[in-house]
Amino acid sequence: MTIKTPVTIAYGDGIGPEIMTATLKILEAAGVQLAPEVIEVGEKVYLQGNTTGIPDSAWESLKRTKVLLKGPITTPQGGGYKSLNVTLRKTLSLFANVRPSVSYYPYVPAKCPNIDLVIVRENEEGTYTGIEHRHTDDVFQCLKLVTRPGCERVIHYAFEYARKHNRKKVTCMTKDNIMKMTDGLFHQVFNELAADYPDIQNEHYIIDIGAARLATQPEIFDVIVTTNLYGDILSDVAAQIAGSVGLAGSANIGNHMALFEAIHGSAPDIAGKKLANPSGLLNGAIQMLVHINQPERAALIENAWLKTLEDGLHTADIYSPERSKKKVNTDEFADAVIARLGQKPAHFKPVTYRSDVPANIECYGEYKSTTAKKELVGVDLTLDNPRLTIDELALILGKLTTRLKPVVISSRGLKVWPKSMIDAPYTQHCTCRFQSAEDVKYLTPITQETIIQVMQELTQLGMDIVKTENLYTFDGKLGFSLMQGQ
Repeated sequence: MTIKTPVTIAYGDGIGPEIMTATLKILEAAGVQLAPEVIEVGEKVYLQGNTTGIPDSAWESLKRTKVLLKGPITTPQGGGYKSLNVTLRKTLSLFANVRPSVSYYPYVPAKCPNIDLVIVRENEEGTYTGIEHRHTDDVFQCLKLVTRPGCERVIHYAFEYARKHNRKKVTCMTKDNIMKMTDGLFHQVFNELAADYPDIQNEHYIIDIGAARLATQPEIFDVIVTTNLYGDILSDVAAQIAGSVGLAGSANIGNHMALFEAIHGSAPDIAGKKLANPSGLLNGAIQMLVHINQPERAALIENAWLKTLEDGLHTADIYSPERSKKKVNTDEFADAVIARLGQKPAHFKPVTYRSDVPANIECYGEYKSTTAKKELVGVDLTLDNPRLTIDELALILGKLTTRLKPVVISSRGLKVWPKSMIDAPYTQHCTCRFQSAEDVKYLTPITQETIIQVMQELTQLGMDIVKTENLYTFDGKLGFSLMQGQ
């Protein structure tokens, strides 16, 4: 008896239903063994009053199947709706977003005809945690959170992926020349783990020059591992220079769950017109088939898809009179792929996937665990300050009776007191750093009670404290950055 793999299916919004129908039609024709469970998520669920975009019944399906093939989702503008994609990735602990980018030149026009790389993007942390606050009329904040286990999981995955798929090099990209603690941790963990893979080359780029090299010399990269925001941007750049964002699939991998999708959006402007290219979702489904140990079906479909491209049957997004033989709609493209099942491409190298190696890679982020001596040595108090100049504010702070001393006042991370060279500093949002007045280095441990006393005195003086951030040392090393100019 044939065993079918349970898979949760979400048709999505916009062009989602059209490309999902086409994709599932191809999978069925190829003999893929699935037991699908269909759920409704996205715009309709949002507009029913569910701000998460996913009902409880959908979570139950995901717990059963542990695999989701999802069409693109529309998140309504305004109203406080959270991105369902981010919610799914975080709730299901899908720590690695795997996005291959391959050029299909000359059949698909490409800026760079030799691109064949994979971007492994951290999927749960960074600025995409979506933790934002409004402090004043003019100032908004977004927090960037990075953990050692989170870095370890995704970097370990990138090296394991490279080894399993015969990739030769892993490149790390960060901005740790500026964000020395958050991006610095990612780079540090990369160096630690790279030492365990002497058979794989490793290198590091600052993200700006790395992105420039990716856009102009993508052939020098093999596997790129990076943080959440950078990976999102880089993968779209890579997909576009490879030919089309519409062709790229995406796998979101956790230790126990996985989600597969196209990287493009829901494109509501062409929804219902049968113009959409199902290739991105189909390539995501091919990644799914490898994941659920149906690699022969994955190769069968991918080879038929490549043969369809070679034969010049193209949807409108990649159609070119010089390279294409016929412009086809969504359903016609699916039928063309089905008609070529069992055939192999002539120009492109036929695809094979190993059936003797399990596809799953489990990474738990337990590579290195340390416990440092943590001491509280100060506090940053951020004020909504619409009326006082910096000198007036500093004069008030200097009259506080607590054992803490105002060490520096900053605005948007830049020192504006003492001895500022700025003629007209922005003063309406100020961060006042307090540390012990008993130590010239300001690193004497203090208590929470002392901080409370400072806050009470400032409140009594009419100050509006919009944020409190404790300052710590770890084994005597600063656990906080100095202000620019400090």
